[in-house]
Amino acid sequence: MSVVSERLKRSRMRNLRETGVEMLLFLAAFISVVVTIGIVYILFSESIAFFRHVSFIDFLTDTQWTPLFDDAHYGIAVLVSGTLTSSFVALSVALPLGTVIAIYLSEFASSRVREAAKPILELLGGVPTVVFGYFALITVTPVLQAIFPNLPGFNILSAGLVMGVMIIPYVSSLSEDAMRAVPMSLREGAYAMGSTRLQTAVRVVFPAAISGVASAYVLAISRAVGETMIVTIASGSQPNLTFNPAESAMTLASYIAGVSQGDLPHDSIGYQTIFAAGLTLFVMTLLLNVIGHWMRKKYREVY
Repeated sequence: MSVVSERLKRSRMRNLRETGVEMLLFLAAFISVVVTIGIVYILFSESIAFFRHVSFIDFLTDTQWTPLFDDAHYGIAVLVSGTLTSSFVALSVALPLGTVIAIYLSEFASSRVREAAKPILELLGGVPTVVFGYFALITVTPVLQAIFPNLPGFNILSAGLVMGVMIIPYVSSLSEDAMRAVPMSLREGAYAMGSTRLQTAVRVVFPAAISGVASAYVLAISRAVGETMIVTIASGSQPNLTFNPAESAMTLASYIAGVSQGDLPHDSIGYQTIFAAGLTLFVMTLLLNVIGHWMRKKYREVY
């Protein structure tokens, strides 16, 4: 009887521990959901107060953004153009380089090289963005001015290039993991058909891992759209409606960071522009994630 009771006691303790772990995991998930709902509620409630004073049509169509001037204009297209331009420059660097690095690490690099290169590469993701921002301003901009003499001291090009270097680990690491998950049988079949390693990597492995690669691309795009410090430091704070990377511009994130310093009254229209810009940024990233989710479902391979 003592043996049976001891087993029942151990079983009861094990069930209690498992129940405690389940409750802890549920609490963590519940907190994340509540925080997300709270953020969305604040964005929408403050934005509704903003749109009581500003026409939604003017918000979308006005070509000036001067909310803190006496002659106030609230054209969000000015900030969206700066965000899209800086993101385009960054992604022009990050996506091709990150993909090439992922293909090399997955299909060509030896295990020793891969184990050494991946941690070093991922260190880029741990560098504070303010360091990247001053690197763009102090180092990259003078180099670009030597090539393009008319380039201003604050410009989207240098900020976008450095931002692209910062985003490379997001693309390369996740894409490499997706390619490594492709079954070896697909590679062996390609080799049996006479394909070279490059042909196998580009025509077999990469298409088979496209759902994971697309996820890496969406994460990189979202990271570029939401970047704050690099564009704040290196691209200037001049709200210009431009798609020219050789000019200065302001992005959605840099405007939010610059204005939310506590200098404006909380009930003022200038303060509420922070939430209107934040809502626009939220909608952009939400659309990107929806597109990424659709692409993952559409191109997911089942092995």
